[in-house]
Amino acid sequence: MTSELLDQALVEEATKKSGLIWVRGPEGPARALWHVWHEGAACLVGDGPGEQPLPGLADGGSAEVTVRSKDKGGRLVSWTAKVVELSSGSEAWEAAVAELKGKRLNAPDGEAMPERWARECRVLRLEPTGATAALPDGDLAAAPVPTSATTRRPIPAGLPKLLLKRRRRK
Repeated sequence: MTSELLDQALVEEATKKSGLIWVRGPEGPARALWHVWHEGAACLVGDGPGEQPLPGLADGGSAEVTVRSKDKGGRLVSWTAKVVELSSGSEAWEAAVAELKGKRLNAPDGEAMPERWARECRVLRLEPTGATAALPDGDLAAAPVPTSATTRRPIPAGLPKLLLKRRRRK
């Protein structure tokens, strides 16, 4: 009984303090998702234009959540969650959206965000089932998810001259 309470406290505190959680649905790789901890569960918003994707997370399904340390980025705990989709306009949805709205960075529509979420997005609760996974012994590094984004391109030929001119003017 005591170890169950300690596991529950670890899940709650670690998830509250972490800005990102890694969530793996029944299929596919784990994804980093922003969240808020609200009334005993991690709440997420996504699957709409301009919001994070929530692939494989279906109402009534399960997910594996891995929480990282905010300062070092290392794995703190992995736990199993039951996925619950909140219906738009319900009391639980309103409470979760109020919390999510305060944590959403760089929203394109500001105060109109909850209305857009009600029309175009899904709000999910990841409720802990009480099961935590043992920390792995080895490296669990995985290949990145395929994307069209790139960071490697040759710098424009004129860029060094432009940068040097700006420094000289000051």
